[in-house]
Amino acid sequence: MKKKTKPLNLSRRNLLQFGASAIGTGILTAGIGGKFELPAQAVEDNNISPDQALKMLMEGNKRFTTNKVQNINRSLERVVAVAKSQKPFAAILGCADSRVPSEIIFDRGFGDLFICRIAGNVATSEEIGSLEFGTLVLGAKVILVMGHKRCGAVEATLKGASVPGQIGSLLDAIKPAIARSEGKPGDRLENATKANVLVQAEKLKASPVMSQLIQEGKLKIVGTYYDLETGEVTLVS
Repeated sequence: MKKKTKPLNLSRRNLLQFGASAIGTGILTAGIGGKFELPAQAVEDNNISPDQALKMLMEGNKRFTTNKVQNINRSLERVVAVAKSQKPFAAILGCADSRVPSEIIFDRGFGDLFICRIAGNVATSEEIGSLEFGTLVLGAKVILVMGHKRCGAVEATLKGASVPGQIGSLLDAIKPAIARSEGKPGDRLENATKANVLVQAEKLKASPVMSQLIQEGKLKIVGTYYDLETGEVTLVS
């Protein structure tokens, strides 16, 4: 007689325990305590609200665009401080484009941001799984889905380009955004890029893990657009 297999318990508690043992001692700590104050130099704890996390990112981008960067958390001391554990306060699903380095444009450093970069900032199953880990286990409070001006992946999709290898899978993921943006006034590529940001954000929100965190007020997923010429990040709605 065969033994009955117990159903897999994917509770938040069990996943947290798994993450702690799999990644190593110190990556998660029981009870993120202490009073939080919006820091000028460093984020020592991600026990903040999604709105506070978004505010910190946008303030960092403002410093970047006004030439007032503080180069937060970029010292060797910070490298040592986060070597054994990480508690990023924000996560970013961004494009792999070499002109869009998240830590620089948000004036952040080691241990602050959990970043997934892929051409066209598309939410593949692997990216979604990574961001589930970054939010549920590591505790990131906001996810920015960030498209950018003159995105080559979106432009290739608009043109219906014939591409080799696995590139076509990326373009297929962007096609729903092309259909959504057609007929709108303004620049066609910019419209499609912003529509793609929203399409990918919707995919993330459909994740059972992240939708639960959103319902509990522990996570916010926001669409953004990066201007290559000004360095400014703006919200997309």
